[in-house]
Amino acid sequence: MAMLKVNGNSYFVDDTPDTPLLWVLRESMQLTGTKFGCGGGYCGCCTVHINGEAMRSCRIRLGDVEDAIITTIEGLDPGSNHPLQKAWQKEQVPQCGYCHSGQIMQAAALLADNENPTDEDIEITMRGNLCRCMTYVRVKKAIKTALEIKRGGKF
Repeated sequence: MAMLKVNGNSYFVDDTPDTPLLWVLRESMQLTGTKFGCGGGYCGCCTVHINGEAMRSCRIRLGDVEDAIITTIEGLDPGSNHPLQKAWQKEQVPQCGYCHSGQIMQAAALLADNENPTDEDIEITMRGNLCRCMTYVRVKKAIKTALEIKRGGKF
């Protein structure tokens, strides 16, 4: 059995070491906020934080993260009060919503590393997160709104 540290808690899972983390999270742990998109790490739907870094969980094997700290969309802010979650609602970003947990996790990693990202920083960081509904302009606006919220601006 492998032990994982996910969203601040420790869990034992009985999956083989080569099982993709995505499936451990979704199937074994029932944390279904992380989505399956392409299975190749290209779309970003499965983005989680591993030791604070945004990574594609479909490309990470269980055996490679036993000592890591993993955060999923469910653990970003259990009350859904993270500035990005509030901004996503305010700016009405999701249409179908499928990609947005990965989008938010990617954006959260950006804001953790860069408290004042430029438009170019946002575009480069978010480039690997695909949205079939083409809400890229709203995503960028929501990231800027999240910065305002984070700085104490009104929601």
